[in-house]
Parts: sequence; structure tokens; C-alpha cells
Amino acid sequence: MSIDVWFVMLPGVLSLDMTGPAETFVLAGDAFRLHYIGPQPEVPTSIGLSMGGIQPLPDTLPVGSLLVLPGVSDSRYQFSTPQAKGIQNWLMRLQPQIHHQDITVMCVCSGALLAAKSGLLNGRQCTTHHDVIDRLRSAAPTAAIKENRIFVQDGSLWTSAGITSGIDLALHMINRLCGPEKALAVAREMVVWFRRSGDDPQLSPWLRYRNHIHPAIHRAQDALTAEPQKAWSLPDIAALAHVSPRHLTRLFQAHLGISVRDYLEQLRLAVAEQWLLLGRGVEQASLAAGFSSPRQYHRARQRIVN
Repeated sequence: MSIDVWFVMLPGVLSLDMTGPAETFVLAGDAFRLHYIGPQPEVPTSIGLSMGGIQPLPDTLPVGSLLVLPGVSDSRYQFSTPQAKGIQNWLMRLQPQIHHQDITVMCVCSGALLAAKSGLLNGRQCTTHHDVIDRLRSAAPTAAIKENRIFVQDGSLWTSAGITSGIDLALHMINRLCGPEKALAVAREMVVWFRRSGDDPQLSPWLRYRNHIHPAIHRAQDALTAEPQKAWSLPDIAALAHVSPRHLTRLFQAHLGISVRDYLEQLRLAVAEQWLLLGRGVEQASLAAGFSSPRQYHRARQRIVN
């Protein structure tokens, strides 16, 4: 059964905010059925092209629907127009369904401002593009706004940082609704990272701890995930991240809540487990993963269990 995805289209819609998630859902095959709705049948986009075939706003949405609110190129103006006011009133009427989680709302970039103006983010955790964080605070003063996050969930409401983070959030939705295999297949097809929230204990360490946008940490993670078995030193990792060892340590703790050493250890444990599944002995698997001995492997594994 296909899941209905409804894209709200306003004049000035950021093309990548809409097309990025839309293409992601399309690559998932027939799992999703896409609709484009709004107050007018054709709208200009941020790149100068117009998009047509837009259907009127339905009175209600089917249970299980996914409603996408993309950002716009000039949110100060375009979220204050009569068309935007009509969308806000429509969203207010949908609030009971949203609060009962019959409808999931996915805000991309400044789309969070539209949700805030409709009262959807009152008392909620959320995020948005860093350029509009202060305006989101003004629009939703009771919201708990998280900075430096790819996306944030609070119940049936999801908000993302902007632009390409809409693709990350769409991949996460595919993972939740269709399973990790489908999401990983789409991510590989798109040649993008599959970044998922670190709150899920079943994520592999290659996919965990990627729910941030700090470039230095990503550089360090890219190096470690490429060669987890290497005899890494903290200065070596920091040099590749272009920061000092002390600063890298602070960054990992602040953004990931884990030390560089523990992150590398989790990668090595995953490698060792892969070797064990292939029928290798504990000693061979431990050494191949970068542990100095089976004893070190068992100690690391015990720390994860505890």
C-alpha cells in the first residue's frame, strides 16, 4: 500500500527543498504516492522556473499521510502573503489530526516558520536553517529549538536544517516506513550519506552519530570509517579534521556525546562482528578489526554491553 505524500507549494518555493525529498521518495518505488497542493495551480520557484499541475488544498488528508512543508526563497515576504495565510489557516484546521499523529508533518528549511505561524510548533522541539533560527524563536517562543542538527523529531512533527537536509530527512522517513534496506538502497542510488538519528540503538556505527552538520567531525568520521583497523592516534585524526587534538575531543563530546576513542572502538567492534559472521575465529577477527588481541576485543565488547 502506497503512502500519500503531500507537498505544499507556495510561490517562491525553494526548488531543492521540494525536489530533493520528492526524488528521494520516487526512488523508493511504489511505496509512496506524491501529490502537489497549494492555493494556486502554478507557482514560480526559487530558480526561475514555474511548476504547474498543483491541486487545490483538500479539506482533509487521509490517515497515514506525510505532509511536506518546503521553504521559500524569501520567507519574510512569502510566508506573509494572502496565499501563505490561507495555508496557515488550513494547517490550523489539520492540527487535531497532526496532534493525534494521524498525519506526519515534515518541515524542510524555513518551512518550519510556516508551521510555527500555524501554531504547530508550540511547546515542540524543532530546528531549521541556521539563518532563520532567531526568527523561528520569535514565531514559536515556547518551542525548544535545537541548533546544529540535521533534523529533529517531536511526535509527528519533523523539522530539518535546510536545503539538502530535506534529503536526509526523506531517507529517514523511508527507513521508518519501509525499512533500513530500502533506505540504504535509495541512499546508494543517490550517492549520499544515510544520516540517521543516534537515538536508535540498532543503527550500525557507520550510520550513527551523523546527525550533525559540523564539517571537522565529518572529516574525522570519514577517515575513521574508511580504515577503522588502522593504528590511529588522536593527533593523526585531528590533522585530517584540520583541528587540534584537544578541540576535536571537545567537538566529539559536544556534538556526538561520545569520545573519539569510543567512536573508533564501536567501528572496530562492527568490523570484528562482520568477520565472525563470515566464520573467522575470534583472534583473526579481532586483529583484522584493529584490536591488539582477542582480550582487547572482549573488553571493548563488554563496555558496549554495560
